Amino acid sequence: MRTGPFSAALRAALAARGLALHRVQHRLAQRGIRVGVTSLSYWQRGVRRPERPESLRAVTALEEVLKLPPHALTRLLGPRATSDRPPARTYRTLLEPAAALESLLSSLAAPADGGLHTVIHYEHVHIGARRELTARDSQHVVRAHRDGVDRYLAIHHGDPGCDTDQVRVRGLGNCRVGRIRRHGASGVIVVELLFDGQLRAGETAVLGYRFEDGTGASSHEYVRGFTYGGGQYVLQVGFDRAALPVHCRRFARPSATAPPESVADLTLNAHGSVHLVEQQIRPGVLGITWEWD
Repeated sequence: MRTGPFSAALRAALAARGLALHRVQHRLAQRGIRVGVTSLSYWQRGVRRPERPESLRAVTALEEVLKLPPHALTRLLGPRATSDRPPARTYRTLLEPAAALESLLSSLAAPADGGLHTVIHYEHVHIGARRELTARDSQHVVRAHRDGVDRYLAIHHGDPGCDTDQVRVRGLGNCRVGRIRRHGASGVIVVELLFDGQLRAGETAVLGYRFEDGTGASSHEYVRGFTYGGGQYVLQVGFDRAALPVHCRRFARPSATAPPESVADLTLNAHGSVHLVEQQIRPGVLGITWEWD
């Protein structure tokens, strides 16, 4: 109960009181709180966590039903328990051709709040023998923080000289490619990745997708902008054996125009790749830069 996680503490409290989930549901209903047995089951198994305001009220009532001290469960939910929407940054602060990006988003009638934030994102960037960015693959877990979300907007910003008409995007898992908008002058592409249905607040989706480029000039860095904090991010950059960099660093920036901070050297491994792992994403820009001989 002291260390959590929330799911384990809830299981322990239920076992200690010997209450079946339908009895817990009944006692919550007596207090004017409606929550499904399925939701309770998901919470104790760690499949989902309470995030919406009504769910957080149910957790507070659970502490009373299970005869726990005040905040015994709610404190294990951490800072995200205070809101069903994480703090956000605007796209304008994260990408230097902001006007081009905003124009593309507007053409897709995209809301300012896309309704999704990252839970886990693994990204693998491939650099070719001509030092060009040939492709990038993503395995991406997202969570909805409002009801009705049915798509994810993926953004690609090519290196100087990128021919956006030649860039291809593929949905590799649990999504299909919808509308595509391209801005040739800035090298920015926005793609709709459509889900099979709508997500409710708190639900997750696992996406696999790939951008195939190879049209830009020599690449020197790869950056990822995060509008929302929280979640985990892994970035791996793999280099062709015929073109290995001489120096690689990771860095972070609070915005696209701010100076780099949290700079650290990275060691190229025997397979010709470097990577970074961010356990707790902060809104802003994160990336890897490298130097050629």
